[in-house]
Amino acid sequence: MPAGHDLALALRAAYLALHRRTDDVLAACGVTADQFVLMAVLAEGAALTQRDLARRAASDPNTVRAMLLILERRKLITRPPHPTDSRARRVALTANGQRVYKRLWATSRAVRVELVAALRPAEVQPLLGLLGRVTLALGGAAETTEPTEPETGTGAKNRSRPHRRVRTRPAIGPAPREETP
Repeated sequence: MPAGHDLALALRAAYLALHRRTDDVLAACGVTADQFVLMAVLAEGAALTQRDLARRAASDPNTVRAMLLILERRKLITRPPHPTDSRARRVALTANGQRVYKRLWATSRAVRVELVAALRPAEVQPLLGLLGRVTLALGGAAETTEPTEPETGTGAKNRSRPHRRVRTRPAIGPAPREETP
């Protein structure tokens, strides 16, 4: 088979394995892997328009809207009208949504550990770079969200910011964040 076909199948298989494993782990919490991704993007702090959220989550806007309705019914997010654009809504986690997200983060830790354990440490950075190049080459967003562990403690220095945004450049990816078991 052509290399492009094999690569496409391998990427799909890896994505689906990660997605299914995450769904399995989060099922007890009543949240899907896709909903977790939206909450992860929102956990960065600032409210986003639904369009920006869909772009940052690399998801279809219609799918995002459907998931947001579910999260809103569960009182995990708010979606008030945008102050200057009557067609848009601003999406943010509620205080309860932030608490649930932290629990989901802890619950999903095993998946991240398994993912990193599948690679040698020296393979993580090149893989991130290659995946970023593939994403850009196929017209995907150059901006991704890399989850980081929620901080604990008090004071401005230790405010909880469970995620940081990283930009994936064509030739190299972001520095990997080491997971400790």
